[in-house]
Amino acid sequence: MDSCRQFIRFAMVGALGFGVDVGILYLTLHIGFGYFFGRVISFLCAVWVTWMVNRRFTFSTRPNSGVLNEAIRYLAAMSLGGLINYAAYSLVIVQGQNIPFLPFFAVAVGSLAGMVINYFSARLWVFKLSEKCKK
Repeated sequence: MDSCRQFIRFAMVGALGFGVDVGILYLTLHIGFGYFFGRVISFLCAVWVTWMVNRRFTFSTRPNSGVLNEAIRYLAAMSLGGLINYAAYSLVIVQGQNIPFLPFFAVAVGSLAGMVINYFSARLWVFKLSEKCKK
């Protein structure tokens, strides 16, 4: 699959992850976890969902290609982009108290900030190793 198509698929899966992230964040806010701890929980849920979909849809790895190791690599890779994501999210939360739909907007800014790093770390490290296993 060419890189452009793969990036588009990654972005589509990212949109799904964004929906999970925002939905879980609003749930955790409703429960009382707050903007920062709630976002940790919502981010981890989004990472799990995007890993499950990306491994089948975007990068087409086999179901038995070292699933646990792949999951750990994916979490590690997404955590790198996640730090940038969380920093951008936090900046918006702290500075944007008057913004309507603040959590939604802050997650969007954070997601966009980390997306490119997440794509390349997934493509060149997480799923590249899985592709070697298939050969």
